[in-house]
Amino acid sequence: MKKKKFWVIAIMAVAAIGLVFVVLNNKVSVSASPIALTEQGWKANFSSSLQQEAVEKGDVYITDAQNKRVETEMYIQDNGKTLEVVGITTGEYRLHIKKAALKNRFFKSLTDTEISFVVQEQLEKLSGEVQLRDYFGRLMEMYQNNQRYDVSTEETAESSDSAASKSDGAGAEGDYSTTNNQVEGVDEADLVKTDGSYIYSISESRVVISDVRNPQEMVIAAELPFTENTYPEQLFLTDDTLVVMGSRYSAYPNMSARMPHSWTPQIGVTSVYLYDVSNPQSPELIREFGTEGYLNGARLTNNILYFVTNVYPDYWMLEEQDEPELRPHQYDSKQGGELQPVPYDSISILPGTMEGSYSVITAIDLTAPETNEISTDGFLGGSEQLYMNEDHLYLTALAYVPLDDEEMRDGRRMDIWFPQQANTEVFKFGLNGTVVEFMASAEITGSLLNQFSMDEYDGYFRAVTTEGIAWDLTSPSKNHLFVLDKQMNQVGSVEDLAPGERIYSARFIKDKAYMVTFKETDPLFVIDVSTPSSPKVLGELKIPGFSNYLHPLDEDHLIGFGYDTKLVPVKNGEPRVVTGGMKISLFDVSDFENPLEKDTEIIGGPGTYSALQYDHKALFTHQEKNLFGFPASLYDETEKDYIGFEGEGALIYSITPDGISLAANLSEQTTDQYGDWNKAVQRILYIDEELYTVANGEIKSYGLETFEPTGTLEFDK
Repeated sequence: MKKKKFWVIAIMAVAAIGLVFVVLNNKVSVSASPIALTEQGWKANFSSSLQQEAVEKGDVYITDAQNKRVETEMYIQDNGKTLEVVGITTGEYRLHIKKAALKNRFFKSLTDTEISFVVQEQLEKLSGEVQLRDYFGRLMEMYQNNQRYDVSTEETAESSDSAASKSDGAGAEGDYSTTNNQVEGVDEADLVKTDGSYIYSISESRVVISDVRNPQEMVIAAELPFTENTYPEQLFLTDDTLVVMGSRYSAYPNMSARMPHSWTPQIGVTSVYLYDVSNPQSPELIREFGTEGYLNGARLTNNILYFVTNVYPDYWMLEEQDEPELRPHQYDSKQGGELQPVPYDSISILPGTMEGSYSVITAIDLTAPETNEISTDGFLGGSEQLYMNEDHLYLTALAYVPLDDEEMRDGRRMDIWFPQQANTEVFKFGLNGTVVEFMASAEITGSLLNQFSMDEYDGYFRAVTTEGIAWDLTSPSKNHLFVLDKQMNQVGSVEDLAPGERIYSARFIKDKAYMVTFKETDPLFVIDVSTPSSPKVLGELKIPGFSNYLHPLDEDHLIGFGYDTKLVPVKNGEPRVVTGGMKISLFDVSDFENPLEKDTEIIGGPGTYSALQYDHKALFTHQEKNLFGFPASLYDETEKDYIGFEGEGALIYSITPDGISLAANLSEQTTDQYGDWNKAVQRILYIDEELYTVANGEIKSYGLETFEPTGTLEFDK
């Protein structure tokens, strides 16, 4: 009898524990931005489905600052977990949620029954410390109420810049190379710059200025060393000013009194060093400034430098400190060089976001680099991709989409915050000198590959995205093109292209868009966007392999750089895709409805790669001579199907509308198992009739007509 009683008690205990577990794991959390704009409305994402009739029954409703009910248009999206509010005027509001609004609500509990938000006509600056602390406090509650919060995505989009612009950058003007930029008139930071007489290059923790006026006897004109905790990463060169951008770690300001002497918190800072190089043999540091965060991207146009950093403050300090500093920091040697927080009236909350990070935009006019003021604006909300022309800057961020109940029952991970799909928030900023002003934002379906997935032309913003996961057989991926007007309202689209595939590259050329997707073959889509309200696919080409970089040759031809592939049969299964050597494709798009692969070149075997495939700035071009070059590491299959390293260097091709031919092989064969990173070519450029390859530890010169070596300059370690 005692034994039976024991088992009854044990069963009841297990049941009680199970009930507690169910209750604790059925907390329904809400994610919503505290800021919305009138044009776009406001929305909230729930971790559990709502009753579709919850709005009609009044189980969710909105009150204003006077606690009066507000009549506005509200609806629940098809996923059952997103509540959208449209047509609401400016003011302070509160969303009320009753438990009756939840589906299957017996074992569920709401972490929040009221959510406050503000609707603004235009983006406003923070009112002060209280508003900022409230923002991060709300974010902490969100994380605490849903500890499985995870913003990882299905597959990391390649960071390859998949299309260069007609501007060419390299070889676009003068008698020497410039960087291969995306947009004409907008320079991008790079590892190497030249003024036609000197080459400025990053070599480990220094910048080397090389005098190459005599290619046979090149010499080091000067070196710019940096401290141990500073790492130069990118360069700009404008007039007599060399801009060196680097990252460094600095002690967190004003923390010495709060922390033990044995440990001082560090913050990452993007530092900018301005040098007067009117005499390159004697460069002079004239100013240093910086902004907290990791460099997202930098551009230079009309002699104004813009750069964006991403800052991730430790807002959990709110639990430990009474007055933690949650603003990003900045410094300027002109103002004493001490790190100072960005003023509250220079910080805004981006609409529709609830992120624990900042996008900080910094600008300076380099016409007077020593004295001009620096403009810094902080925006709460993360950023990933950056696109900029002379008038506008666009930042994008992932907007995670909740799984609906059916998808979750299909065996996918039971977590609202680890979705199988992410949309993209696009934020548009206007540029007026160093003044950067938020203009509008929009959410588009799917995620971007990289900066070349978007473009602006004749006032319209165009973007291509991939929705879903290529390898998900239950819900295949698909690809879209969207067109938005000046106010970021969607006016046209082409959707559901290439099911089961994802975008590997894209290229916008005026009123045409070119998009490459891949799974087993490489479809090149030609899309007409001349009528923004009704873009349409004109033609499609399927070939083996794929291009992950597209470059315009002329109005009728594109060059694709990517990989060759083949299908290997698998017994009782789907064929397996195997990547081979690097592939160059010449596409004839003169007949938009029937694009052709006119010529191809296969380089090396499996394992062969080039920096060009993930960094568009590695492309060398010489328009007049029809030359295209890139660094390459060559591999091939050896005995017993092993892949062996064969050499590295630079390859130069002549590419015309008639075809592709090798102009010069500047690689060196080796019996070593690995390449020499110190001598691996990073960039190729030309000055007059000389070609140069630039590595971390050396520069080599060649005649541009014969490609015969003429000189070598080695850097001392």
